Amino acid sequence: MLKFPRRKRSPAATEENPKNATVIDDDETAAAAAKAKVVVCVSGMSCSACAVSVENSIKHLPGILDAAVDFLNDRAQILYLPNLIDEETILKAIENAGFQATISNDGNDHRSSEVCRIRVNGMGCNSCSSMVESVLEAMYGVQKAHIALFKEEAEVHYDPKVVNCSQFIIAIQDIGFEALPITIGEHITKIELKIDGMQNENSTTKVKESLESVLGIDDVIIDTTLSKVTISYRPDITGPRTFIEVLELIKSEHFKVTLYPEETGRETRKEKEIKQHYKYLLWSSALSIPVFLTSMVFMYIPGIKQTLDIKVVNMMNIGHIIRWNLSTPVQFVVGSRFYIGSYKALCRGSANMDVLVTLGTNAAYFYSVYIVLRAATSPTFSGTDFFETSSMLITFILLGKYLEVLAKGKTSEAIAKLKHLAPETATLLTLDGHENVISEVEISSELIQKNDVIKITPGARVASDGLVVWGESHVNESMITGEAKPVAKRMGDKVIGGTVNENGVLHIKATHIGSDSSLAQIVRLVESSQLAKAPIQKFADHISKYFVPLVILLSFLTWIVWFLAGKLHLYPKSWLPSSMDSFELALQFGISVMVIACPCALGLATPTAVMVGTGIGASQGVLIKGGQALEFAHKVSCIVFDKTGTLTIGKPVVVNVKLMDTIVLEELLELTAATEVNSEHPVAKAIVEYAKQFKKEQNPIWPEAQEFISIPGHGVEATVTNKKIMVGNKSLMMNNDIEIPGEVESFLVNAEGMAQTAVLVAIDRMVSGVIAVSDPLKPSAKEVISILKSMDVKSIMVTGDNWGTANSIAKEVGIEKVIAEAKPHQKVEEVKNLQTVGHTVAMVGDGINDSPALVAADVGMAIGAGTDIAIEAADIVLMKNDLQDVITAIHLSRKTFSRIRLNYIWALGYNLLSIPIAAGVLFPSTRFRLPPWIAGAAMAASSVSVVCSSLMLKKYKRLKKLDEVGIQMNGIVIE
Repeated sequence: MLKFPRRKRSPAATEENPKNATVIDDDETAAAAAKAKVVVCVSGMSCSACAVSVENSIKHLPGILDAAVDFLNDRAQILYLPNLIDEETILKAIENAGFQATISNDGNDHRSSEVCRIRVNGMGCNSCSSMVESVLEAMYGVQKAHIALFKEEAEVHYDPKVVNCSQFIIAIQDIGFEALPITIGEHITKIELKIDGMQNENSTTKVKESLESVLGIDDVIIDTTLSKVTISYRPDITGPRTFIEVLELIKSEHFKVTLYPEETGRETRKEKEIKQHYKYLLWSSALSIPVFLTSMVFMYIPGIKQTLDIKVVNMMNIGHIIRWNLSTPVQFVVGSRFYIGSYKALCRGSANMDVLVTLGTNAAYFYSVYIVLRAATSPTFSGTDFFETSSMLITFILLGKYLEVLAKGKTSEAIAKLKHLAPETATLLTLDGHENVISEVEISSELIQKNDVIKITPGARVASDGLVVWGESHVNESMITGEAKPVAKRMGDKVIGGTVNENGVLHIKATHIGSDSSLAQIVRLVESSQLAKAPIQKFADHISKYFVPLVILLSFLTWIVWFLAGKLHLYPKSWLPSSMDSFELALQFGISVMVIACPCALGLATPTAVMVGTGIGASQGVLIKGGQALEFAHKVSCIVFDKTGTLTIGKPVVVNVKLMDTIVLEELLELTAATEVNSEHPVAKAIVEYAKQFKKEQNPIWPEAQEFISIPGHGVEATVTNKKIMVGNKSLMMNNDIEIPGEVESFLVNAEGMAQTAVLVAIDRMVSGVIAVSDPLKPSAKEVISILKSMDVKSIMVTGDNWGTANSIAKEVGIEKVIAEAKPHQKVEEVKNLQTVGHTVAMVGDGINDSPALVAADVGMAIGAGTDIAIEAADIVLMKNDLQDVITAIHLSRKTFSRIRLNYIWALGYNLLSIPIAAGVLFPSTRFRLPPWIAGAAMAASSVSVVCSSLMLKKYKRLKKLDEVGIQMNGIVIE
């Protein structure tokens, strides 16, 4: 989103202050003809603060007329006077501010930023994700990188002219992780085609060359074993039907090309992961439980104990052999994942949970092997093995991982629901030169291309974003915007893909498809928000760097202290459990410390809560852009509201009707609506909608209006039921020499004083009534401000409207501080002033005129965004045009952050409490100790409990006070 400089200028004509016009003095007039514009590519900007730095470096230069900095696309657009300053001076000023700057030669596409998402397999804990993040951010050309540990994804923002996604994959693989691309670029769509007849290398080459010659295709990947071609393309340039046509026209080949079947019948990646964990858990349990039974249970059952104690070689018995044989595959086959993870971590110079598990289980296993071999070679040796410790430890950790991956799958259900909104098929129309339908055919919705004309039948989902070119209907957009009331659609109106057509047939022209569609942008926004880290996550990242080495050190110290205490006889022999010496007791304490510590719980505390919280927000029409927005939103102490379209509805409605003695209300409204129904003016629509309330039918048929004439700037006139009807303003009446009674004049003065638009209705050249139309407050505005006060959040209104209207609105809703006739830069200054005195400020606006203030605020909320979900200036996008969602956003962020705090308290408390217990601090006084396999179970349970704690957010219910707020329509006064 562009940031606008606070350059001193005259009042600008705005939507709220339309009468103001830009005043240019004589010097500006003389220079206007000589002004020039340049677009500069600026590298190194990562946030709005960088944009402010670039803006400040430019705006103080002599000869600069205007500047707009777009930090998301790394560009600055500058309007300047070439007789006072040149491009080199501008570039030098930006470079002196610490950024790289070059002149853009492309006038249409100035983007120097792309985004790619990469699947990263093999990350076990925070230290792994931190290493991936640091490696990516160290690469030249990378602007920022976000790593989601439990989603196993990386999102990288980079300059495509400097670096590409393939280099990121190689860099990740070089540090020991598996990396696969998910998406490359926000404006790139992928499609998979199945090609029957591609049998040899020659045909494969022809396919690749033919596709690469098509304009708009970015990448082609061919899998000959599956006869599959994956094509990455730009949907605004080309489309899948073009690819199929190109392939089927290849000479000397007879290809049959179809869409590659989706993996609905096959397992998804997540399902495969769950099944893999389940398989490992089953094998580990099947082998470990007998080990546990022979070691801990059967030894106390007569008959079975004697059988297990039968000597085979010297002191080695049958029990030793059974436990050794069963625990070995658990240790080295089922547990191989821990060895691989440890090896990769150590190769990267770090340590993770896999290292702790490997050290602990190896210590128990190899000590047990030593005991068995010693027994086999000695006729008198007697010792206790710990095979059950290593095998049960691995089993419990695998159980924890299995439960964890099941729980994680539930955190992303919101995205899955969004992705399934798009219909599977669409009806494609073929038109002749006169826009008549020649034919229609059902195709997969994936084959829709830009400018296709699609038929939408009643009850069907809209196949893509587009414009209505024929027909009228109502469309339910609740699944996208959250608005429950169906929206009327007619020719020229926009429709959103994934919404439901209620009644009537529509023909739409596809405008945005694939990755450019509103639905795709919403999904991408939610996915990106779940990747973005909250600042509090840095706390866990910092701890994770030292956690594992510290635990290893504590484990070693525990073992050495207990071992020396035993050797030096610092505790009585009665403390030793049966069949265990001081070395074995010390070893068990050391292993317990090593395996009970859990770095994963700390790493999962924030991202799981953020994922669930943002998913819940998305399901309620509140799109929260990541952890940082959540963290700041929960601290908001002051909200700055725009007026038009934020506190007010932003759409005219009838608020008052003045009747003369010659007519009744129903007759006046029927004649007026019959005339105004032919007009497209917002005021006319408001009058027609109001008149419908007095009709029994939902869509009443009005009397026919003949000789209809629209008089721009004045009103309309027509003949209805043989009566001459004129509807318009005072000047329309005066121009037609229609007398305006004194009581009507008084009504007009009062209406104008309350910022209302007065529409006069004349029937047969006599004024019969006046209809007052206004942009009223939103029904819940007053209650929302009241609730915010109860939440200790201060409310301020900053508007470009006049002081009279602003004060009237503020008084009605209960806002005490008002700033009126404010320009965009003055809104920014007010936000900064509030921040200076210690407030955490949220700005609520329409996301367009208020974009500078949205960027300046700690939390920018764009309300009523609808399909404009690409408002990058806002931190939170409120899809519904409902002020109650402002409270929902703050309340949800507070609930989410309290859950994050609870997760951290539990994760830290668990480690601070469990490590000393595992080290044996309670043993001298209570003889209580944690065997290593129980310590491992506790460690696994801690991670699962953190994920389950975050999942409790799915039970979130909005503030009770909001449910008590009745939806009350503004009363209509009839005089």
